[in-house]
This record gives sequence, structure tokens and C-alpha cells, in this order.
Amino acid sequence: MIQNYQDAMAMVRRYGKPDLFITFTCNSNWPEIVESIHPWETPNNRPDIVVRVFHAKVQELLRLLNAVHIFGSVLSFLYVIEFQKRGLPHCHLLLKLSDRMSASVRSSALVGLVLNSQVLLKRES
Repeated sequence: MIQNYQDAMAMVRRYGKPDLFITFTCNSNWPEIVESIHPWETPNNRPDIVVRVFHAKVQELLRLLNAVHIFGSVLSFLYVIEFQKRGLPHCHLLLKLSDRMSASVRSSALVGLVLNSQVLLKRES
């Protein structure tokens, strides 16, 4: 635990303060989860499926951020996955963007616009 904290502080010393703090929460009603369990089961009964689907979605989010650059070029990122009291995982993600992008992402309206457009594109395809 202390090593993780020291790694995070080293990233801040090297790259500066993060530009974005993103929270990504698992939804037990995601189609991938609902389709993978029996009708009489609840997602709490199948944490293996819930975690597998959540991990795939976190990896897709990281791909969108690092490869597709939906917020621009990412200099560094750090994330931690925690479990809520009801058993569902969620991810806290810190992003440091390149200097030219960090100033343009300061607006919450822009962040909402980018995220909404990505969600709409995903639904259409």
C-alpha cells in the first residue's frame, strides 16, 4: 500500500497534478452480465461474471483514453479498483494530459460533450 502511494507521488512530481479524475462504476444491469446469469440468479451470486465484465469495460476505457485519445494525448495515468459495500467494483482513474490538451479540458461542458458523443457512437454501432 505504501509503495502504491509512493509511486503515485512520484508520478505527480514528474508530470504534475492530474487533469482529470474519472470514476467508472459497474452496473449490475449491463447486458453482458444479465445475459450471462440464470434468471433465478442475481449478480451478487456471480461475482466472477461481474468482475470479468467490469475488467473488460475498464480495459476498453483505457484503450479509448490511451490509443484513441478521446481527451487528447495522455502523459500518465493511474487507477485503482475498489469494491462497494454491495459488492460491485468501481474504478478511480487519474489522468495527466499533454499541456496543449489539459487547458482545453478544463471545461466540464467539453468533458460532457466528449463522453456523450462516445456513448452515442457506441449505441449507434
